[in-house]
Amino acid sequence: MTQQELEKYLWGAAKVLRGTIDAGDYKQYIFPLLFFKRICDVYDEEFEKALKESDGDMEYAAFAEHHHFIVPIEAHWNKVRETTTNVGMAIQNAMREIEKANPDTLYGIFGDASWTNKDRLSDATLINLIEHFSQHKLNLSAVADDKLGNAYEYLIKEFADDSGHTAAEFYTNRTVVKLMTMIMDPQPGESVYDPTCGSGGLLLNCALHLRDEGKEYRTLRLYGQEINLITSAIARMNMFMHGIEEFSIVRGDTLAQPAFLENDTLKKFNVILANPPYSIKAWDRKGFENDPYGRNVWGTPPQGCADYAFQQHIQKSLNDKNGRSITLWPHGVLFRDSESEMRRKMIAEDLVECVIGLGPNLFYNSSMTSCLLITNNNKRPERKGKVLFVQAVNEVRNEKTISYLDPQHIERIHNAFLSFKNEITFTAVVDNDEILKDNNTRLSVQLFVKQDKIEVEAFDVLLSQWEEGSHQLRNSMDELFKTLENG
Repeated sequence: MTQQELEKYLWGAAKVLRGTIDAGDYKQYIFPLLFFKRICDVYDEEFEKALKESDGDMEYAAFAEHHHFIVPIEAHWNKVRETTTNVGMAIQNAMREIEKANPDTLYGIFGDASWTNKDRLSDATLINLIEHFSQHKLNLSAVADDKLGNAYEYLIKEFADDSGHTAAEFYTNRTVVKLMTMIMDPQPGESVYDPTCGSGGLLLNCALHLRDEGKEYRTLRLYGQEINLITSAIARMNMFMHGIEEFSIVRGDTLAQPAFLENDTLKKFNVILANPPYSIKAWDRKGFENDPYGRNVWGTPPQGCADYAFQQHIQKSLNDKNGRSITLWPHGVLFRDSESEMRRKMIAEDLVECVIGLGPNLFYNSSMTSCLLITNNNKRPERKGKVLFVQAVNEVRNEKTISYLDPQHIERIHNAFLSFKNEITFTAVVDNDEILKDNNTRLSVQLFVKQDKIEVEAFDVLLSQWEEGSHQLRNSMDELFKTLENG
């Protein structure tokens, strides 16, 4: 199969489910079944290879065979395929047996989909789904890791497009991911962490970035945490589907229970990339106020917005000598008054290296503009005490309700970050002291990168001008009343 044929074939599985369950739930069933089929086909392929090498000696082949994953006979795809009643139960049991047979690598990887609920998925529907996947072999010789990995990423995007409100939970716009990876430029042997990793796209792209550059990507150490069970399982499957086995992705709440610790303190990483859930209100603010890991380095964020709880977690998790981070946020983190003191401390410590204003519609189901906040614990000498602002709001291609960064957009933004120079209407290099003069310590790109013709002001700038105007009006009125009273 060509790449396009493979993608069409896999998307056909979703069509089997159309009309029976909500589109947002496709991923709960399609991804585990795809992974189940893949490891069974690879298992058979590995046995056939051992049999061939042993000249058909079954006993020697059984002794000599080497498997990535163990698939018990009673849990094999072919065994499930023979089932005609209570098919969901057969699928569920097979998946659990495979997890038990591979406790160190596959425990919990198939998620918690309700396979036995016949009101949602009848035996007939599941049989159709299994027969659809049974049409083609998905072993390594038929479908290489690269090809299957690309098809898997294609499915993730299609499910995001199809699922509406749930998309942002597990999918970050891949063109933005590409830009973030290029800016961080992870190197062989480094540790890379995503505290809210979704389906693992940011981590995965770091490995693929190195591979595409012809560098040793298998020495990259990948770590991720994800609160949603099925999404964390999808992230783990995503790694395996791309042939990447050196990673650790853990399910859990990063703010409440960070997963990666060393000597009772947070583990430190060379590179952190993140697209945290924004402005969440349901979080343990009181616990963070007395955080046992000392993550409230700049203060405690308001209950109604945990953005700077994540940003401080990221900062506290960075390697002290060479840690660097890039985080995708809505613009609010750059100017909200309630977070001004935390921003002030972050800038005063010379941690902010760059702020990039991106265009609208890069988040799923939201037209808001986004930004990239880049921090660095060890800025190059010529960058110390300075912040680069990049106004890239127009570097975007709009398509209906979603936007993309094309290669020329990515290249222009990346080159601006590398050159770290002033460019009229596009970039500005600003001293920290200049930013700190502002009482609210705003990092809004519009404040520093001026437009040539009609300047499109951000809401926070307009609000600031309105507040200033109101203040001047009140002063004028006070002076007028004083004059009248004295008169």
